[in-house]
Amino acid sequence: MSANIVIIGMRGSGKSNVSRRLSVLSKRPVMSTDVLISYDTGRTIPELIEEDGGDWHRFRDLEYRTVAKVSRLSDVIVDGGGGVIVDLDDSGEEVFSERKVSLLSATGTIVWLRGDIPRLAAKTRGDAQRPPLHAIRSAEETMYRRLPFFERAADVVVDIEGRDRKDIAREIFLDLVEGAVEEEGPDIPGR
Repeated sequence: MSANIVIIGMRGSGKSNVSRRLSVLSKRPVMSTDVLISYDTGRTIPELIEEDGGDWHRFRDLEYRTVAKVSRLSDVIVDGGGGVIVDLDDSGEEVFSERKVSLLSATGTIVWLRGDIPRLAAKTRGDAQRPPLHAIRSAEETMYRRLPFFERAADVVVDIEGRDRKDIAREIFLDLVEGAVEEEGPDIPGR
């Protein structure tokens, strides 16, 4: 059973693009948590959040169930949503998601695409396909608050600033797919 490669990162960091490119290189399918949630519910992420009046509790629970499903698979690329590493406490504040991260790390290597927060916040500002991250806080503030959660979840950190997505995917492929094959060595009978 081959380990999954789990791609995490802030909103706008290129997770889906890198995941698709990595899929082509590794010949592994991509499982996008956000796409799977939309498929299962028949709603877009913005529609789900709007239906709940901006409350992310239900979405985070749907995300957990989706993570549990994809964690039962092997040899896949998991394209985690920007908040896959968070849950909400009773007051609605984001906290580190031990339950989701432990499932993802049990079956794969978690790769954080680390980028410049002000640039990512500016890039995603006003995108109708991305619901507000928080009712009161700015996207940039929410991203800064998530920073320690990404640091805690990541097995591997890949800096993305000034780099082409193709090169980022190739780096991950060489380190995690090709590197794993070299470490295991060839399958030689009698060994």
